[in-house]
Amino acid sequence: MSAALQGTVVLNGHFAHEFPELSIAWTGEPTPEPTLLVLNTRLASELGLDVDFLRSAEGLGLLTGTTVPEGATPVAQGYAGHQFGSYSPRLGDGRALLMGELRGPDGTLHDLHLKGSGRTPFSRGGDGRAAMGPMLREYLVSEAMNALGIPTTRALAVVATGTTIRRDTPLPGAVLARVASSHLRVGSFQYARAHGDVDLLRRLADHAIARLHPGAATAEHPYRALFDAVVAAQAQLVAQWMLVGFVHGVMNTDNMTISGETIDYGPCAFMDGFDPAALYSSIDAEGRYAYRNQPVIAEWNLARFAEALLPLLDDDEDQAVEVAMSSLGSFRDQYSSAWSAGMRGKLGLVAADVGAPEANTVVDDVIALLQQHGVDYTSFFRRLGAAARGNNSPVRSLFADTAAYDAWAAGWTALGPDADLMDRTNPAYIPRNHLVEEALAAATAGDMEPFGELLDAVTDPYRERPGLERHAAGAPEDFGPYRTYCGT
Repeated sequence: MSAALQGTVVLNGHFAHEFPELSIAWTGEPTPEPTLLVLNTRLASELGLDVDFLRSAEGLGLLTGTTVPEGATPVAQGYAGHQFGSYSPRLGDGRALLMGELRGPDGTLHDLHLKGSGRTPFSRGGDGRAAMGPMLREYLVSEAMNALGIPTTRALAVVATGTTIRRDTPLPGAVLARVASSHLRVGSFQYARAHGDVDLLRRLADHAIARLHPGAATAEHPYRALFDAVVAAQAQLVAQWMLVGFVHGVMNTDNMTISGETIDYGPCAFMDGFDPAALYSSIDAEGRYAYRNQPVIAEWNLARFAEALLPLLDDDEDQAVEVAMSSLGSFRDQYSSAWSAGMRGKLGLVAADVGAPEANTVVDDVIALLQQHGVDYTSFFRRLGAAARGNNSPVRSLFADTAAYDAWAAGWTALGPDADLMDRTNPAYIPRNHLVEEALAAATAGDMEPFGELLDAVTDPYRERPGLERHAAGAPEDFGPYRTYCGT
C-alpha cells in the first residue's frame, strides 16, 4: 500500500506488510506545538520531497509521526541485541517509528524513520521521547559523516514538539526524521532466530539481499554471500571511523546495520588529542566501546550475526559453523587493508613507487608519535599537508618536543607525499566536541545561529574558508574530559 505526498513521492509500507512478526503498527504521540528547527533541503530534493510541503502543518505531522498519509503503515520495528555484551531477546524501537519506504527519483529505496516520536510497545519503561539537544547532535554528526564520505543514516529534519521532557533537568522535546538504505540490524536477525522461525529468518535474509546486497542473489550460496557482503561493508565502515578519529560509543548489535551504514549517534564524539583509549560514553564504565576496541567489537558483533544465520548457511550445524568461521576470518584482513590504504592516503603516500616496507614503517611510527605526544588528531593530518609543501611550522607547533616530529618527518618527506591528495583526504573541519556543546546549548536556549555555522563548516569539511578558523582549532585547554549521553 502507498500514499502520495504532494502527488510526486510514494511512501509505502512494504516492510510492515512483509514482516508483521518484526513490527507493530503505531503512530507518534501528539505534538502540541511542532516547530521546524532545521530542514535538510538538499536531501529533501534528492529524495523528491516537496520542501514547501515538509514545512507545512501536514508536513510537520509527517515528520513527527502524528499525520499518517493515506495507505501508509508506520511501525515500531522489533529486534533483539547484545547491549554491552549482554543479550536481550526483545528490544525494538522504543522511541522510534519506521514511517515507510520512499522511492527517490533515481529509483532507490530509502527508509523514512523517526526518533523521539513517543512510547511504543518496545519502550521498556522509557518515555519514548527525545530531547532537542541529542536530536540536533545526530543531525549535525550524521551530516558531517556523510560529507566525509562515510556511509551513514542521513538527517532530514528536526522538529521541536512543544513538550517538556524529564531527564536530569527539564528539556525541550524534539523529533528527528532520518533516512537510510534500511534500518535492518544484526539485532533484527537475532530477533528472528530467537523466535526459532527459520522461514522468517530466510524471508528476512532474502529481503536484505534484494534490498541491500543484490549481488548475493546470484551467488552459489546466497546466504553465505550475504554474510560476506556484510562483513566487507562493516570492515570498510569501521576503518573509516578509525581514520577520522570517530568514536561511536554504543556498538551494540542492535546498532550494527546490515547495509554498512553508521546508525544511532548517541554518546558519540570525534577525538581531540590522539588517544587509543578515547571514550566518551557516560555509561561505558569498562571502556568496551573505546576507540581502539571498535574493530574488535565489530568482529564480535559479526560473529553474533553469523550465529543468527547458521540455519541458512548449512543444514548441518557443524558445517554451518565452519562456513561462518571461514567467512568471518576475512574481517581482519579486510579491515587492515582498508585502514592501511586510508592511512597512506592521509599521509599522501599512494604513488606507485612508494615501497611498502618504508611506507608501513612511516604509518606505524606516526601512530606511535601521535600517541606519545597526544597531538590533536585532526589538526595534525590537516597541517601535514602544508608540511608536504615545505612549510613545517604549522604542524611542528603542535609538538612540545619538535625533535620527535622532525625525526619522523624526515622519513615521511623522503617518500614524496602528495599534498593535494592530503588536502582532499584530511578534513579541516569536524564536529569538534566543544563547538558541538556550544551549538547545542545555544539551540536549546533558542539561538540556532551557532548550530547553523557549525553545520555549514562540517558539511563542506575539506575547503578551508576565512572566518572559520575557530572551527579548525583543537579544544581549549580548559574544556576538560568530555562525556556524552544516550539521551534516553
